[in-house]
Amino acid sequence: MSLGGASERSVPATKIEITVSCRRPHVLPSPPPPAVVVLYTQSRASQEWREFGRTEVIDNTLNPDFVRKFVLDYFFEEKQNLRFDVYNVDSKTNISKPDFLGQAFLALGEVIGGQGSRVERTLTGVPGKKCGTILLTAEELSNCRDIATMQLCANKLDKKDFFGKSDPFLVFYRSNEDGTTVKIDVYDWDRDGSHDFIGEFTTSYRELSKAQNQFTVYEVLNPRKKCKKKKYVNSGTVTLLSFSVDSEFTFVDYIKGGTQLNFTVAIDFTASNGNPLQPTSLHYMSPYQLSAYAMALKAVGEIIQDYDSDKLFPAYGFGAKLPPEGRISHQFPLNNNDEDPNCAGIEGVLESYFQSLRTVQLYGPTYFAPVINQVARAAAKISDGSQYYVLLIITDGVISDMTQTKEAIVSASSLPMSIIIVGVGPAMFEAMEELDGDDVRVSSRGRYAERDIVQFVPFRDYVDRSGNQVLSMARLAKDVLAEIPEQLLSYMRTRDIQPRPPPPANPSPTPAPEQP
Repeated sequence: MSLGGASERSVPATKIEITVSCRRPHVLPSPPPPAVVVLYTQSRASQEWREFGRTEVIDNTLNPDFVRKFVLDYFFEEKQNLRFDVYNVDSKTNISKPDFLGQAFLALGEVIGGQGSRVERTLTGVPGKKCGTILLTAEELSNCRDIATMQLCANKLDKKDFFGKSDPFLVFYRSNEDGTTVKIDVYDWDRDGSHDFIGEFTTSYRELSKAQNQFTVYEVLNPRKKCKKKKYVNSGTVTLLSFSVDSEFTFVDYIKGGTQLNFTVAIDFTASNGNPLQPTSLHYMSPYQLSAYAMALKAVGEIIQDYDSDKLFPAYGFGAKLPPEGRISHQFPLNNNDEDPNCAGIEGVLESYFQSLRTVQLYGPTYFAPVINQVARAAAKISDGSQYYVLLIITDGVISDMTQTKEAIVSASSLPMSIIIVGVGPAMFEAMEELDGDDVRVSSRGRYAERDIVQFVPFRDYVDRSGNQVLSMARLAKDVLAEIPEQLLSYMRTRDIQPRPPPPANPSPTPAPEQP
């Protein structure tokens, strides 16, 4: 889906509960003073830190495990920066003059993307002192996600009710708050909407679940007839033939179970971008601000990297002549290492990108298919749900291998893979819109893409006239990444892959010994 840069904040994917523990240094006075943790969140627009909440105060321990938790709205496609400040306080009620112990900065995605959705950070901020560590655990809060499927059969018992000749339908009611009792009304469907009440019966979730092993028969009773007719038995029966429960898993379930997002970058080095030494070039390396290519890469990469444990990202260029012989390449590693194209973190990708601009010659034509197939080959090797591949292509939109690219996308649509395309420059991007496939699913040689795996956005829609580059890039990343969670889930569903159970917690670092 292509979205404009002025779109509103999306509905949160879910709510996340953060549990906090601290391990404080042994050098504190005896007995240890009370401790409290204050959480701050950062505004996307102003970058200002605002207090979100505080834990309770715990005293007489170096290793507080706080009971009060922080509940946050979680948006996968946004960089949600958090700051945890830890204080020693001399009063359970007064922290106006706290003794600052240290702080930790990280994004909510880093907590969720940590092993088992757990992370540990060293507290910093007090020069020359050991501040201890803070341990954070993320847990998704959600309503019951079980989906019950049942097969029922209505049976005629009382001929006067003509139950066997009716067109019955059932209405389910929860009779109490804990959901243990279920009331079911049976009606005879009528075309004019004045449905006739046949009767009712009650059951429970536990009783329904027994139908997995045996049939269950319920008598349908009409209270009015029961009161009027002495010989009234029932108005028919409903037999529960089968009952099954499936869980609807979420994106967070898979991430917590260890699914890694493997991020790959492909950058357009064709001559249509303009000479990188000229200010008019889309690749121009200004000493004052990043190019559109660099901004798009940084905006998207800084979010995705939280879900990749090794922070090593393959990065390629396409459409350039490479030194020394001037060979044209459509998938050359930006770090000039054919054996290992990985760059360390997003900063490493940017560094390799800038270095390539200094050494290669922008040329052409613009081919997408080679790099798509390159990532697809890697994705095809791991289909168990432990890895999901995201390819970011940044281009000026002049594509030369449309037929081959469509074929590559159709083939990749059956793999654990998504493709993000960011278009920079003034082009109309009709070809990119076609590849996006929102209106018409991409097809090649009579085959249609199994899933929608392409997301395209034009960079120009995110240029903030007020000059707030940070907010512009946050909006870009939000819209570019918006479809990734659902695309990942669609792959898992089509392959019937369930999330793995979270790995066992790593042995916690030896707690600081309690002081006598």
